[in-house]
Amino acid sequence: MDPSASPTTVRQLAVHKLRNAILSGELRPGTKLVENDLCAMLGVSRPSVREALLSLAGEKLITMIPNRGPFVSALDWREAEEIYHVRELLEGEAAALCCSNIDDAQLARMSEALDAFEAAVLSDDADKRVISTTLFYDVMLHSCGNRVIEQMLTGLQARVTFLRERSMSSPGRGISSLHEMRDIYEAIVARVPKRARAAAASHVRHAARVAKDVMLAGT
Repeated sequence: MDPSASPTTVRQLAVHKLRNAILSGELRPGTKLVENDLCAMLGVSRPSVREALLSLAGEKLITMIPNRGPFVSALDWREAEEIYHVRELLEGEAAALCCSNIDDAQLARMSEALDAFEAAVLSDDADKRVISTTLFYDVMLHSCGNRVIEQMLTGLQARVTFLRERSMSSPGRGISSLHEMRDIYEAIVARVPKRARAAAASHVRHAARVAKDVMLAGT
C-alpha cells in the first residue's frame, strides 16, 4: 500500500481488502483476527487495522467478543433466512416503485449491469457475477424513490453479498439468476408494478432455496 496515501484512503483500502478476504472465503467464519497478522496482510498500521475492524463490525461481518477479540462472523441459516425474508419484502416493493420513478439513464445502467452479469456467468467469473449483480440492485434501489428502503437494504449489503456468493456457487444458479433478473428488468421497463414486485420477490425466494441447500450442506 502506498505510504504517501492519506489516512482516510489507507483506512478505506484496508476495509475494502479485509471485506473482500471475508466475502471470498479467504478468512473463514469463526476465524480469530489477530492485529499483527492483519497488519502484515493489509500492509497498514495498527490504527488502520482497528478502524477496519470497527467498520466491518458495523457491517456484521466481524464480531467483537469481550475478552477474546474480533472474529469473522458466522452467518447461520436462521439469520440468512431472516435476511432473505426482508429482501423479499423490500426488494419487491423497490421494484414496484421503480416502475414510476426510474428514468431512461438508470434503465440503461440496469441493462448494462445485466449484460455484464451475463458475460460473467458465461465466463464463470465469480467476482464479476457478484459485482454486476450488486450494481443492478444499486441502481434499482437508488431509483425506487424510497430512501428508507434503500438505506435498510444497503445496511444489509455485506451479508447479502456473502449469501450471493454462496448461492451463485451452485451449478446452474447463474443462468437461472440471469433469467430472473431479466424478468425484473423487463417488468420495470414495461412499467407494470405488480409484475415487477412479483418478479423481484420470486428471484429472492429462488435464491433463498439455493442458499439454504448450499449452507446446510456445509454444516
